[in-house]
Amino acid sequence: MSLLTIFTAPKPFPAPHIATIQRNAILSWKNLPDVQVILMGHETGMEEVAAEYGVRYLPEVTYSEYGTPLLSSMFQWACKVSDSPLMMVTNADVMYLSDLVTTARQVMEQAPRFLTLGQRWDMEITQLLDFGPGWEDCLRAGIASGEQGLYKARRHPPLGSDYFIYPRDCFTDLPDFAIGRSGWDNWMVYRARILHWPAIDASDAITVIHQNHDYSHLPGNKPPYRLPETLENIRLAGGRRCLFYLKDADYQIANGQPQRVPVSGKRLLREIEIAPLVHLHSLPLAEVVNLIYHPRDAWKEWRGRIAYKLGERKQSGKLVSK
Repeated sequence: MSLLTIFTAPKPFPAPHIATIQRNAILSWKNLPDVQVILMGHETGMEEVAAEYGVRYLPEVTYSEYGTPLLSSMFQWACKVSDSPLMMVTNADVMYLSDLVTTARQVMEQAPRFLTLGQRWDMEITQLLDFGPGWEDCLRAGIASGEQGLYKARRHPPLGSDYFIYPRDCFTDLPDFAIGRSGWDNWMVYRARILHWPAIDASDAITVIHQNHDYSHLPGNKPPYRLPETLENIRLAGGRRCLFYLKDADYQIANGQPQRVPVSGKRLLREIEIAPLVHLHSLPLAEVVNLIYHPRDAWKEWRGRIAYKLGERKQSGKLVSK
């Protein structure tokens, strides 16, 4: 039995750069101790890569009407085929070092239920890496050299997270989120907070290396923020008030242990803002607080909602008249 099962839904492998960075990611996971790896979906080239690297291939996951794997199915299958006490969903272009396993074990020993997430480093990597002896030291040196180094490493802003670690009996009832689209990762933080599980920011404990890429696999070669599946993810999450961020984690790793995030003025204001959801589970009250905190943004959001509803009615009227 492995301590940690890492599962992901890679993109198709024929695109050369995507294939390269996904292979790098999978090989980094394979080199970690006490880890099982599962590739999910039936994208082109996935079965061959899984066989080549000796990792589990699971094509049975459910897809959305747009042809995107659903996270609800992925989470269920991961638990069904693995007996690891810890599960980890990740993007398929992200590499991890051995501090991932060390930190996951430390957290598991101190908290029965939790969600661990964290910030990443962005790197420009265009070739297959050598995962022989010293591979971790090479990547750490790339981080230390920063933007002037070979990989042009930059710290990504603390917005979302490319990975989530959790005990296998957590997150057993995910909505049908589409992976690779915005919103679901924010819901994960929201869900942990309203259930009062420690949401743990492990940015300083786990080295996360994201390999930069374009969005040629998406319409218009643009990020997924305005795609229909993103809007559906947000709806399934409960709306924009339920989109939490890394800054909303209430614990952090310090000296190998989860500890409460220190209170600051900005932190206190944010906790007051999300209190209607975290402590009262009241979405209407959260909308009122959002209006007080962000009146201009709230007005824009409500104007957009009204325009969308009017557009729906207008379109419905056209269909009826036909």
